[in-house]
Amino acid sequence: MIHSAIDPAREGRFILLLGALVAFGPLAIDLYLPALPAIASGLAASAEAVQLSITVFLAGFSLGMLFYGPISDRYGRRTVMLSGIALFAAASLACMLATAVEQLIVARFVQALGGGAASVLARAVVRDVYAPTEAIRKLSLMAMVTAIAPLLAPLLGSLLLVQFGWRGTFAAVVLWGVLSLLVVWFQLPETLPSEQRGQLPLGRAFAIYGSFLIDPVALGLLLAGGMSFAAMFAYITASPFYFIELHGFSPFAYSVLFASNAVGIFIANFVNSRLVKRRGPAVMAGVGCSLGFAGALLLWAATGFAGALPAVILGLFVVVSMTGLLGANCVGLLMARYPQNAGAAAALFGASQFGLGMLASATVSYVHSPDGRGMAWVILVVSGVSLLGWLGFHKYNDHR
Repeated sequence: MIHSAIDPAREGRFILLLGALVAFGPLAIDLYLPALPAIASGLAASAEAVQLSITVFLAGFSLGMLFYGPISDRYGRRTVMLSGIALFAAASLACMLATAVEQLIVARFVQALGGGAASVLARAVVRDVYAPTEAIRKLSLMAMVTAIAPLLAPLLGSLLLVQFGWRGTFAAVVLWGVLSLLVVWFQLPETLPSEQRGQLPLGRAFAIYGSFLIDPVALGLLLAGGMSFAAMFAYITASPFYFIELHGFSPFAYSVLFASNAVGIFIANFVNSRLVKRRGPAVMAGVGCSLGFAGALLLWAATGFAGALPAVILGLFVVVSMTGLLGANCVGLLMARYPQNAGAAAALFGASQFGLGMLASATVSYVHSPDGRGMAWVILVVSGVSLLGWLGFHKYNDHR
């Protein structure tokens, strides 16, 4: 049942707003990717140093999520979210004004700390407002909005780069942060009433993370959703070389391929939003893990054979498409299991996605092979662990 704080007539705009807030991470990464060489040139820095700004952003985003979850469970969503977005906007301005790569790296880390608030608390707000199964349906609708970011952000970043230089891409992020701050200020009420907030001291509130990690049901959900996300990061890290250098794709053709996977995420979440009430989130998560592993098997079998490139593309499409579906169902199930700690649950889930994504990205770089087999092996392994995570959740959830 929808909470009285939200007018049902504004529900569509409400979901659109929350989906846009979840997109803080993808937007802040994808928008400036086309500008990386220009940033290196403009700041007289190496490519490796500029690429470090992506790594520290992922680290800061994960840490920020872990920080904001328990605090919002204790003090409410709205003030914490506004504080995080304000920090994001200020740090984005620092990125735009940076005169050395070291300044950019520090500013990106702070920017990520702030952006994590919007992403994780938007999910917690959904759990505050809706019953568990309906919340998962809304999370799928939000993921459809979020999937637009990787479709449009690189193109917009390229246009801004041509017109305004690399600082123009960060100016757009500053504008996004300021507009988001204003919209949240005027349009998003507090969704966690004081009587429903946790009363534990903050130290004990943060200790709830330990309870999640020793709960086999929660751990299974973290692995099912997080390892699926790791498969996508392995793809993002390895696919430019695989398609552009090995198979001769033009950068534009690769961008189209990249965008097609975002369309897959959109479609998977649309289907999930239609079926989750009838089939249940646990069943839909199982379907997502199974299809993701099947796609990884197809990718592994086809990689290395020149004539099997269409099968490689199909396998990757299936693997990546399942990430949004698994994210919505797994985080929804986790928040439903811990309703008094929904913010912490959403935070740990988001942090596990980005943290495991970082590990997968680093592993792909370490085991890199010119024929793409390293990418295929990593994606197969993490997809298998994702499926095992769901099987563990299914086993222990049935016997709790």
